[in-house]
Amino acid sequence: MAQSYVLSVVIPCYNEKDNIIKIVDRVKKAPIENMEIIIVDDMSTDGTRDILEKSVKPLVDKIIYHEVNQGKGGALKTGFAHATGDYVIIQDADQEYDPQEYIKVLQPILNGDADVSYGSRFLAGVSKGYRANQMANKFLTALSNIFTHQKLTDMETCYKCFKRQIIQSIDIEEKRFGFEPEITEKISNRGIKIAEVAISYDPRTNEEGKKIGFKDGLRAIYCIWKYRNKK
Repeated sequence: MAQSYVLSVVIPCYNEKDNIIKIVDRVKKAPIENMEIIIVDDMSTDGTRDILEKSVKPLVDKIIYHEVNQGKGGALKTGFAHATGDYVIIQDADQEYDPQEYIKVLQPILNGDADVSYGSRFLAGVSKGYRANQMANKFLTALSNIFTHQKLTDMETCYKCFKRQIIQSIDIEEKRFGFEPEITEKISNRGIKIAEVAISYDPRTNEEGKKIGFKDGLRAIYCIWKYRNKK
């Protein structure tokens, strides 16, 4: 008999009124028997909160509302603190990543090969999205690898899966997208090897609400240096 487990899905959410119901529906259809779905609304101002209260609340396990916008890193920190599952995975509220692939990202941990696993948009060799964004992601990943001694292809990916005890033991300081290099370096500083598996990716445009920008790239470079292992 297969060992049972609970996967906590943490969904940071900011101004996603057009996507939040759709992504919750997709998450609930994921091929995972036991899930805990946690949404952290980061002080949305576009009507997302009304949708969460009226339509989404009965469908998920927890909704936490920030009264001050804290950024993606802040929302994830709140979500991780409320997780009770054996494993925790991040799910952005947009439609870029496919919850059907949770089991693929989780598998290296279930197999006992890793404690942390990332889903890479580039590992399969077929990447989508703006060329500039791809180049920036690959540059940041390569720079991160220099300091972490990992061999990642996609440090900036949304799909990061952790044993719960590991992610809850890390103090997250970054409020925005600096979370990605911060968490990668802090995990690596503990000597933890990060597994990678290939995933699909359906990028959205800036016009469709993509929130990461040039300043976030500069912050990522700073974070790679800031959180490096100084020993």
